Amino acid sequence: MEKTKYINSDLNWKKFDDKYHFSSQFTADLFAMNHTDFIITSTFQEIAGSKNTVGHYESHTAFTMPGLYRVVHGIDSFDPKFNIVSPGADTSIYFSYTEKEKRLTKFHPEIEELLYSPVENKEHLCVLKDSNKPILFTMARLDRVKNLTGLVEWYAKNARLRELVNLVVVGGDRRKESKDLEEQAEMKNMYNHIETYNLNGQFRWISSQMNRVRNGELYRYIADTRGAFVQPAFYEPFGLTVVESMSCGLPTFATCNGGPFEIIVHGKSGFHIDPNQGDKAADMLVYFFEKSKEDPSYWDTISNGGVQRSFNLHLALLKCVTRLSKSLSC
Repeated sequence: MEKTKYINSDLNWKKFDDKYHFSSQFTADLFAMNHTDFIITSTFQEIAGSKNTVGHYESHTAFTMPGLYRVVHGIDSFDPKFNIVSPGADTSIYFSYTEKEKRLTKFHPEIEELLYSPVENKEHLCVLKDSNKPILFTMARLDRVKNLTGLVEWYAKNARLRELVNLVVVGGDRRKESKDLEEQAEMKNMYNHIETYNLNGQFRWISSQMNRVRNGELYRYIADTRGAFVQPAFYEPFGLTVVESMSCGLPTFATCNGGPFEIIVHGKSGFHIDPNQGDKAADMLVYFFEKSKEDPSYWDTISNGGVQRSFNLHLALLKCVTRLSKSLSC
């Protein structure tokens, strides 16, 4: 469902219908939600939102598509058909960087090549001149809603953040020509940011990485640099990378819109950021890295808080799956 991912997509449906087919999609969503007997979601946020945010399903309760139709009671977000079973991170792949005996050190030469190779190619663009800096890391599809280019711009405009850390973005695939118009536009934005803000030397853009096992060690390798993970999406229903990074002990900053708002306890197991206020998000990152530099135990506190929070979420998932299995077998 795309409704909450794009602001006022219902009111502006005509403007985007050729590209996103909102008229057909929102209608299909309504039929599907009301005809199903059992709906499984990742978080409560996805169903009914919070005091300050609208839930993914809740957004279909009442809305208007001018010139097409008006929805008065599209869905009851408190219907018992809604059930929460949060996906967890595979603990055999995503575990704390402190578990030295389990670390997959065989991947370190490959990871070092990805991050620090002085040679540019279609897999990695730009170089990191100072390998002693912590790494600010993100990994996602190169979609507009994931807002990777937004994060790059926040970083580029904040001189202090650029002094403190390097930025590494994994997203998109420069090894082949994309047929997706949105991804093409985001790639163009990325190239423009690199040139406009002279990012080469402090920034590395890596094409999408599909080796999940190595990606687990990549999170931990970046934790070794005393870095952090950022998930800057405009909206994220759940946020699996958020749980993955927290499980690996990498302090995590994630969007306040959607599932991460429920996953992270702000200031204890990570931080919430508003993707629509990039300057404030960048300042929060500066504060974190400055404080961690002055007092290394602060970084450790947030790292440990993330690991514990992800562990608790994993236990809750196992309990939910057990209850669901029992109910389905009755």
